[in-house]
Amino acid sequence: MKFLDRVLRNWRVRKCLPYINSNDKVLDIGCFDGYLFKELVGKPIKNSIGIDPLIEKTIQEGNYILIKGKFPSDLPKNERFDCITMLAVLEHLPQAVQNKISGDFYNYLNSKGRIIITVPSPFVDKILWVLSKLRLIDGMSLEEHYGFEVKQVPEIFDSTRYKLLKHKKFQLGLNNLFVFERKN
Repeated sequence: MKFLDRVLRNWRVRKCLPYINSNDKVLDIGCFDGYLFKELVGKPIKNSIGIDPLIEKTIQEGNYILIKGKFPSDLPKNERFDCITMLAVLEHLPQAVQNKISGDFYNYLNSKGRIIITVPSPFVDKILWVLSKLRLIDGMSLEEHYGFEVKQVPEIFDSTRYKLLKHKKFQLGLNNLFVFERKN
């Protein structure tokens, strides 16, 4: 991971931290190296899980474990979380998985649990392509981007199951933060 990749990742993580409460049990989908949990070290959270297919092996650190795998197939079915994060991941998922993920999240979230998602604007794909060609970023899994439209996020996490608590742009308007709450 290059310097600019880390800067962008760290910025995304900082935007989501205020929505993770003390004593939350967190599931971080697409956790990569567990950076979110490292940033939560000063906030007491319950034993939490990160899951990512790019992890080489399962890693146990303090109050979290990083699992090699995909959500939900490689996650124990009996787990429940207060908060699910998915930072710069949704746009990488095929549409069939996106359509199913709302129900999967609902099944893993406690009542009033939160979903924290970041998704880039479609224009970011062009910027990332240029930065990748200039070798300023590694641009993780850019081949999986396909012009995901930000307006799809509230459609995926429909109002029958979730309440939209926050939507705001950041990174000069090129990235979006969404926070949803599970209805009872």
